[in-house]
This record gives sequence, structure tokens and C-alpha cells, in this order.
Amino acid sequence: MSDTPRVLNRRLAEAIAHYWRTREQQGKKQGSVSGVKDYGARAAVTGGAHMDGFIVMLSELIQEAGVDAKHIFYKQSLQLPGFFRATKEWDLLVVRDGELILALEVKSQVGPSFGNNFNNRTEEAMGSALDLWTAFREGAFNKTVKPWLGYMFLLEDCAQSQRPVSNKEPHFKVFPEFNGASYAKRYELFCRKLMRERHYSAAAFLTASKDGGLKGEYREPAEDLTFDLFARSLVAQVAAFGKGAS
Repeated sequence: MSDTPRVLNRRLAEAIAHYWRTREQQGKKQGSVSGVKDYGARAAVTGGAHMDGFIVMLSELIQEAGVDAKHIFYKQSLQLPGFFRATKEWDLLVVRDGELILALEVKSQVGPSFGNNFNNRTEEAMGSALDLWTAFREGAFNKTVKPWLGYMFLLEDCAQSQRPVSNKEPHFKVFPEFNGASYAKRYELFCRKLMRERHYSAAAFLTASKDGGLKGEYREPAEDLTFDLFARSLVAQVAAFGKGAS
């Protein structure tokens, strides 16, 4: 990878700032036409496009690794066949010579409803991976290349996401790592387990507060889930299988 860690961190900081600026702008603009404004974080969520900074940055990294732009897909042509459902739409794909090189999910969560959204996000990510790998096993795509599957997650760094969460255990005890774990810690554990169980090839976990995020500030709570490691793994995959003029 040609970028130094400092340059890579600067590009990531720009994507973080874009995320928070877009959410802020959408929160103000939403409802200006209809006169009906969504409440809370939903105003930004319904506007979409706040993750575009990350998608564009990752697309640029892939092109810099030698992949022609015509093999990179985002915003359109993102459907892949599934096993348990007909198709699943991913956030970014690289497809070359009829082979899926990589598929990416880039997700985020902002408060206040961390509990319900945590369950939705984890179930979605696990289900997507199971569906893709089962379809791959059954020959829905690829004959020679094993796809690279990536998961990148940004969480709002705030009092609610950092507060310890209690567990309900009416019948059986939860695994000990979840005792007193905040939602931030639970997302960290989740991303790590996705990789260790080989559901995803690489995962990155980032946190950022609203005020700091607008300035491009972010944290990487776990040394095994940094964006640098994530990007290196991604680039290695596309360098090995994504290059070529066809």
C-alpha cells in the first residue's frame, strides 16, 4: 500500500468529517419540502449518503492498488445472489472477469437507541455473511477466487454508548465478556468475533463524537481492528486478484 499511515489517517479523518457534516446538513434540510420533520437521529438516517465519504475513499484505495474503475461498483449494480434470499445489496463490490474479488459493508450507529439498533446491526451482518458464504459454496459465483469480505463500523462516542449495560439472564448466564460491557465494547467484541469465526476477512471498528467528528477526530479502541490493518488486507486482496486490463 503506497499511503503512509499518516496519509491514510488523514484520508480517514476526511471521511469521518464528511459523515458528521452530512448528518448535520440532512438533519436541518429534512422536512423542508414536505413540512414534516423526522425526530432525533432519524432525520439524518432517512437522508442517506452519509457513508459516501468512506465508500469513495475505499474505492480510491482499490484503484490505487491497480484495479480499473470499471471493475469497482458502488451506488449501483451492488446486488449479489444469496442462498437464503434471491439477492443482497452490498455497499461496494469489485468484480473482474466474472469473479467476485471483494464485497464490503460500511455501517454506522448514532444514538440514542443503541440497544435495539445493536441487535439489528449484528443480526444483519451475521446474516449477510452466512448468506454470501453459503451461496459461494453452492456455486452461485466464482470458480477460482475466494472473495474477500469486509466489515467497517463507525459508532458514536458518547455517554450512552460508553455506559455499562446490564444483561437479562432468566435462564442461563451470558458469556463473561458481556458482563458490564458498554455498547462500544460490545461492538468491538462483535467485530473481533466476526473475523475470528471467519465470517468476514477483515473488520475495522471506529468511534467518533459528534463535535470531534466534525473536525475529523476519531478513535480506534482495539489494535486488531484498526483501519490501517483493514486497508492493508483489502489492498492485498485486490493486488492479488483484481488487477488486469480486461
